[in-house]
Amino acid sequence: MITQIARDVIRKEADALLILSEFLTDDFATVVDWIVAISGRVILTGVGKSSHIAKKISSTFASTGTPAFFIHPTEASHGDLGMITADDMVIAFSRSGESAELKDIVLFCKQLSIPLIGITASKDSTLAKSANLNLFLPNVDEACTLGLAPTTSSVMMLSLGDALAVACLEKRKFTKDHFKVFHPAGKLGLNLLKIADFMHVGDEIPLVDSSASLSDAILEMTRCRFGCVGVIDLSLQLVGIFTDGDLRRNLISTDLSRSITELMTRDPQTLEADAYAMDVVKVFRDKRIPSIFVCRNMKPIGLLHLHDLLQKGML
Repeated sequence: MITQIARDVIRKEADALLILSEFLTDDFATVVDWIVAISGRVILTGVGKSSHIAKKISSTFASTGTPAFFIHPTEASHGDLGMITADDMVIAFSRSGESAELKDIVLFCKQLSIPLIGITASKDSTLAKSANLNLFLPNVDEACTLGLAPTTSSVMMLSLGDALAVACLEKRKFTKDHFKVFHPAGKLGLNLLKIADFMHVGDEIPLVDSSASLSDAILEMTRCRFGCVGVIDLSLQLVGIFTDGDLRRNLISTDLSRSITELMTRDPQTLEADAYAMDVVKVFRDKRIPSIFVCRNMKPIGLLHLHDLLQKGML
């Protein structure tokens, strides 16, 4: 019984999102253009459940290249209106569009000619009539069994806000590099590191030329302690890799004076220096290899070892 209620709630909210996706008009693109064009910040506001949605969307905007923050309408009436400038834009969330607490912030926008965007389900509401532009929610019943608690409407507001933030991200050509600047901490920040930020370089790269013997390769492999050595040709391009696994497989029957090119693995897996750590982790997992050379135009400029990812908590 209880599990079925949960399924019904989730289905109703999912259905509402599908309806919302078809309900959007060209006004959505206009709002995105306005947001990207303003020189100030996007101020988000709302009351009750809408305030929580507005807070979340302000955070999503801020982390994806659109300066934004949340103002509670009650606090705005007690001095926080001073946080809003004539260069800003206000987005107000209210399903009914009649939240009395929004009155002062709406009037303030009119007085300073600050663009006001309403997100509401009522086209005849005070908010809708006061706003410069509206994004309307379809009138869908709440998923609450009483039909009262904001559930479906809150989910639609959240999804619409996310859609705005992502659309603005695309419009601004916001990249992973930009995202990294705003997310330097935690697992997300680590995954957005580029290989060039922590690869081994210079004398730490184990390399021998193609004329080297197996004995030379073993000495170089031992010096760097990465369990491998790269083989380069006369143009300094990587042509192969020899690993401690290759050594174990060949040591009993192999003459140490043999050329390393007879024993190496040709066309080894390589990485570009501007690859992201999140992409590299997948390579290590899929290929099940302990080390990868980082190359530019096939010339080794670094080396990344499995332990480097383990030490940073990426694996």
